[in-house]
Formats: sequence, C-alpha cells, structure tokens
Amino acid sequence: MTLKNSAVEDLVEKKRNPKVAIVGAGMSGILAAIKMQEAGISDITIFEKGEDIGGTWRDNRYPGLSCDVPAHLYTYSFAPNPEYSHRYARGAEIHAYFKRVAKEYGVYEKVRFNSKLDKSEYKDGKWSLWLASGEKEVYDIVICASGVLHHPQYPEIEGLDEFGGAKFHTARWDESVELEGKKIAVIGNGSTCVQMFPSLQKKASKISLFQRTPQWILPVFDKAYSAKEKARLRKYPWIGKVLRWYYWLLLNMTFAKPVTGNKFLQRIISWACKSHLEAKVKDPTLREALRPTYQALCKRLIVANGFYEAIQEPNAELVTSGISRIEKNGIRTADGAFFEADVLILATGFKPHHFMRPMEMVGLNGVTIDEAWDKGAQAHRSIGIPGFPNFFMLVGPNSPIGNFSLITIAEHQMGYVMRLIELWRSNEADSIVPKKNASEKFNSEVKNAMGKTVWVSGCQSWYIDKFGNPAMWPWSYERFRDEMKEPNLTEFDIRTS
Repeated sequence: MTLKNSAVEDLVEKKRNPKVAIVGAGMSGILAAIKMQEAGISDITIFEKGEDIGGTWRDNRYPGLSCDVPAHLYTYSFAPNPEYSHRYARGAEIHAYFKRVAKEYGVYEKVRFNSKLDKSEYKDGKWSLWLASGEKEVYDIVICASGVLHHPQYPEIEGLDEFGGAKFHTARWDESVELEGKKIAVIGNGSTCVQMFPSLQKKASKISLFQRTPQWILPVFDKAYSAKEKARLRKYPWIGKVLRWYYWLLLNMTFAKPVTGNKFLQRIISWACKSHLEAKVKDPTLREALRPTYQALCKRLIVANGFYEAIQEPNAELVTSGISRIEKNGIRTADGAFFEADVLILATGFKPHHFMRPMEMVGLNGVTIDEAWDKGAQAHRSIGIPGFPNFFMLVGPNSPIGNFSLITIAEHQMGYVMRLIELWRSNEADSIVPKKNASEKFNSEVKNAMGKTVWVSGCQSWYIDKFGNPAMWPWSYERFRDEMKEPNLTEFDIRTS
C-alpha cells in the first residue's frame, strides 16, 4: 500500500502544474476548482466580478424564487444535501448550499472577489488577463464558467428613465423598496414573473402584469421535507442516491426526451399544461388571453404553482395591449389606456448569448471573440472554440441548458476538460484547440438536428439567437453523457513547443 501511494505521489510530482484562471465563481466555477484540486492542480485563481460566490443564485433574490429541477438532483454528485426544505429548493438555500460546498472544499481561498475581467489575449502560449483595475496577470489555461443568465435584459421602451417611482430588474432586486399596499406594474411574464407574482399580489393594493406572449405552465408537485425525512437522508445516504436516480428519470421523461423529439411525451406534457390552464382559470376571456398559440416546451417550460390563482384575484389584472411608453406615474399602452404604478418591476430576462462578454477576448492571429462569433455563439462539443487554445467553457454554447440539470451537465463537461488538461500536464501538449473543420462539422450537425426538436416548432425563444443558431444540445442526454466520457483527439489541434 505504501509503495502504491508513493508511486502515485511520484507521478503527480512529475506532472506539470498549470497556472489556471477560472472566470466566475458560480456553480460551474466552484466545480472546476474542486475537480482541479482533486487532480493535484494547485495554482488556481477564480475571478469573480461580485462580492460573493453563487452566480445566478446570488444575483436573484426575488420572492418565490425556486429551482425547476428537483432539489436532490440539483446538487453535485459528490456533495449531496439532505437539508433541502422542499422537493423544489428555494433560491436562498441553493445559494447557501454552494457557499457551504465552496467552504468545505477550500474554494473560497482561490477566489478574487470584485475582480471583473476586461480583456484576455492568447500570445506565445500564454493567456494574459487584464482586470478592470488595470492589473495584468498571465496564465497557462483559462476556464470560462461565467454561466448563461447573468446579463439582465432591459426593455427598450420609450420613457423608461422617466418613471418617478421605484424601478428595478428582478435580477437586481431592491429589498429596500416597500411593496406593501403599493400599485405594482410588472413587465414580462416568464418564469421569474410566474414565480414571484403570487407573493407580489398578496402585498399590492393593485398589480398589473404586462404580457407580451403567454406561457405554458406545468403545476409543480412540491412538498416540504419533514425533520424526520431530513434525518433519514443524513443517516442513510443511499436514500438520497435513490432520490437522485428517481428525479433523473423524471426529468429525462418530462424535459430531455420530449424537447429533443419524443412526440408521445410531448403530447403528454402539452395535455398536462392545457388541463392545468382549463382547471385553474374559470373566466373564458382571461383563460384565452393566457393560452399560448405555440406548442408546450417550445419555450422554457415554466414549472410553478399559484400564478393562475393570483392573476384572478380582484387586485390583479392582465394587460395584453402593447406598451406605448412609460410615464412618470405609470404605463400607457398602445390602445391609450393608462395604468398607475408606484413600483415598476422588470421581469424581462437575460442576454443568454453573451456568455463571457463584454470581456474582450483575443485568440490566435489577433482574432477577437466577436469576430469568431460574428454569426452567433458556437462551441465545439460545447467546450472549446477554434482559434482560442487552452481555453475551455462550462455551460457554454451548445450545452444542454434546456434539457437537464445544469449541475449534471457541468460535471460531465468538466470531466471532458480535465482529460484535455491532463495532456498538457503530462507534456503531451502545450497547445490544445478544436480544429476549425471539426467544429464547423459539429455545429452543422447541431443545426440540422434542431429541426427535430420542439424548440423550432413555432415560437420566439431565447434558445435561438438572432442568427437562427441554436444555443442548445439537440440530442439525448445519454448521447451527451457518452460524448463527454472521452475527447476525440482527432478533432483537436494538439501541439508541443
């Protein structure tokens, strides 16, 4: 046993220890740091633009915030959480979970908070990174773990800056604003709105929801975990593993398979959404105003309770006429109607295709990321970009972000990335970058396969960029898992100095 351990230690010592920069200290950034430390990589710096770890679960604090993935599947596989209070975890406890894991695995020591990166450039086998402060540092490898939903999308509406009351985006929630007894206007009716609306409705004297496009809503079969159930999960970890397997199966059947082409399962989900709407909304005029014209799952399916009940309360109203302009005391719609408001809440989503931008990135031969992505954000196998060596992405373009739990996806991706990094560590490579022809072939296959998915069935979705490119993985979860097991090295340009 001693000899074996000694041999392993000698092997680790002979490997190169790269200097690694991780962009972002959210879910995937924490994961990247943990997995690299487990592999013996110690020279790691996480650049985080915020004051704390947690990413989207740090930034979003609106009332009613919860995850649409069952709680026991929304954990790292190596760090179960028996303390979740509900089957669908609340935002604050998810943030607390990531903070606990980061502390337990020594991630905090690797993070530089309030450190926004302005520019990165690959030259002479190294990445130079410039911070907003002007400071410059040099690294061997860069991992982008900045996530998808972190740049709020503000609507371009005339007069938005003229509003005289409190105004904020849901991802920048202003907890100092008193909502009790106020006239509240909400613009946007996606997942965020549906989750927070019941709570806001209870507080407001009047609440007006400005809807552009109705959404399909699937009721969530939530439950609170009792103290006994939590104690059982702590005592018998295998129960958590069984739950994880069960929820994997559930998510695969309700999301992963239906969105990528299983017509039978699509019909079941569609029927469930329609039945929910019919059962909950009694007024036929309101019901039809809330009924989407597109197929369920074409947009991100909203999983939530309470919205239909709240929108029918006497102090709530649905406004479907387009917004003409925002005035000092409220909102005027295209039909000339005026809606008074003390508070304006923007539930208008994010810019999902920005990824690490607005950071400027320069790769080989001075090519910028904006030039490389001049026809839309794309990544080879969701991981790398031609012309940008030793640069890897987690939850980047072409990831299954609409198919499955992002944590599970990021774990598979990090395993793939670590196999590539091991080539560098073992002196088999100094430069690793996807080949242009391999990447073009892969992205062409992605685009062709999208025709079989529900995402192109007739709706406008953030899954599709302005060029018509899918940001998604159009195949099964099983295929993604299998492709992430081992990189096909013929698809990469691997060079030694």
